[in-house]
Amino acid sequence: MSERSPEQMRDQIRELLDSLYRVDSGRILATLIRLLGDFDLAEEAMHEAFAAALSLWPTSGVPGNPRPWLISTARFKAIDTLRRRARFDASQDQLVHYIEAQGNSAEKSNEEDFLEDDRLRLIFTCCHPSLAPEARVALTLREVCGLTTEEIAKAFLTTPRTLAQRIVRAKAKIREERIPYEVPTAQELPERLGAVLQVVYLVFNEGYSAAAGAEVTRAELTGEAIRLGRLLMELHPEPEVMSAEVTGLLALMLLQESRRAARTSPTGELILLENQDRALWNKEQIVEGVALLEMALKSRRFGSYSLQAAIAAVHAEAESVATTDWRQIVALYNQLVRIQPSPVVQLNRAVAIAMCDGPEAGLTHIDAVLEHGDLANYYLAHSARADMYRRLGRTAEARASYEKALALTQQEPERQFLQERIRQLG
Repeated sequence: MSERSPEQMRDQIRELLDSLYRVDSGRILATLIRLLGDFDLAEEAMHEAFAAALSLWPTSGVPGNPRPWLISTARFKAIDTLRRRARFDASQDQLVHYIEAQGNSAEKSNEEDFLEDDRLRLIFTCCHPSLAPEARVALTLREVCGLTTEEIAKAFLTTPRTLAQRIVRAKAKIREERIPYEVPTAQELPERLGAVLQVVYLVFNEGYSAAAGAEVTRAELTGEAIRLGRLLMELHPEPEVMSAEVTGLLALMLLQESRRAARTSPTGELILLENQDRALWNKEQIVEGVALLEMALKSRRFGSYSLQAAIAAVHAEAESVATTDWRQIVALYNQLVRIQPSPVVQLNRAVAIAMCDGPEAGLTHIDAVLEHGDLANYYLAHSARADMYRRLGRTAEARASYEKALALTQQEPERQFLQERIRQLG
């Protein structure tokens, strides 16, 4: 057996580091922000640590536990950076002593806070009430969860420029007001939890249906969102309605994630719900999700996440699309629209109405949603409209709506699906 060449070793290390960055960079960055107290310094130091690993590991070997190595290396890189700056700014020397003390303290203790997770702690910091609500979510998705500005903009149905401005303003406010990197107290927790739930929900959505790229799903994001949901379950916050919504959100994520294996073909093509092989659905996740949903509903103080989980449960427990209780789904959407009258919820309700009362009724409701203009650039609205036209035999209008949807999506499997729909129209 021939030994690997230096180039092969370097390529292997690069693949390992790519994987580490994809899976662990969020947690590494969160710990560095705690240790360094600065977003930009932490991000710069983390990238320097990964570059150092690429340089050193091919000859020194991969450490037994790479993540602590990267964190420690990044911390020393940050200290070096601050010492260089201290030649021109004496205040930087104080930061060096602070960071060294933080590192020594971290090595000697196990962090006795009631929330033992740097990433979740960082989310709470980014969701501080002094920040604007839209900035809290945008900052967390960008800095904690690693989503790009373009991906977040699609989740918010806004422009990347607008999102970038929100993030810059939020980071400036954290720096200027010296917002601490800490877990909120039990009294502060309810005020902060709503924004955190929204963050976890949007992270899951991006993983469940990626905004762009060659794959429909991003399992690392859905997995991270579910992990954070489980950590939130351990907080047992007050008031009870928030506790019910934490349970409802985790139930929703598990029920949606249970379908992941059936949502694409072996070659990556998108498979709609009506054509999915339900034998591939994850039964364990369905059972756990339904049990959590029942806990949330028993509280009688549930909200939008629990209602969405109830809709997902109706789908999960049906043997096929034909046997799905669409009347119950419409009734649940009616409740959801009352407490969360967003355009996307109204669009989903319109599709459910079409399954109950036919495509003409669905088209009427979809047109009403589109007339408000909020979903003018949302490809799923035009795709749903095209499907109604297709089912009604109105081929020219179906083609126009499919082409509009095609122009608005950046996810390759969805583009292929829409192109195939257009081709089938002749």
